[in-house]
Amino acid sequence: MAQFTTLTSTVAPLPMNDVDTDQIIPARFLKATDKQGLAANLFADWRFNADGSPRPEFVLNQPRYQGAHILLAGHNFGCGSSREHAPWALTGNGFTVVISTSFADIFCNNALKNGLLPLVVDAETHQMLFDLIEEVPTAELTVDLATQTLTLPTGQSVTFPIDGFSKACLLQGADELGYLLNYDAQISAFEARLPARG
Repeated sequence: MAQFTTLTSTVAPLPMNDVDTDQIIPARFLKATDKQGLAANLFADWRFNADGSPRPEFVLNQPRYQGAHILLAGHNFGCGSSREHAPWALTGNGFTVVISTSFADIFCNNALKNGLLPLVVDAETHQMLFDLIEEVPTAELTVDLATQTLTLPTGQSVTFPIDGFSKACLLQGADELGYLLNYDAQISAFEARLPARG
């Protein structure tokens, strides 16, 4: 997984609450067992018409939001089923950060394990961000994981929570196994001190 330190990016706004994982990646696209191609079906039922043509009003189909690495979502993002395909589809589409006031626990854990930062802000900051993007669609936000800060174009910063283990993994660009392998020498030294078993 890619290392995450800082990110400065434009923001794609999705002001919908209670977006569940079946809306993020509909169940009919879950036949895949790897991450390849999932991005093409991200938010498929909102993004495309029945004939497969793109809906121009949907945020991901608007040229000004192309290339955004931050998704500004509504409240309670990622609820519903536990499918890991949801963060796969989001990261496949180029998103590195999703901002909301709350995330479903399973989605949050799956996101962190796949290099996607679920960034929680308070309701006031959340609304301020939506207002900012509506007024200045090209505005960029900066996320600094080491200091756990989200900085607005005005220079105003807010802090966000993240558990220490997930933060360490993201900063190293390592999944859980990769994190443990960083301590291979210490593990081997500990094992060498153990008495031999007959």
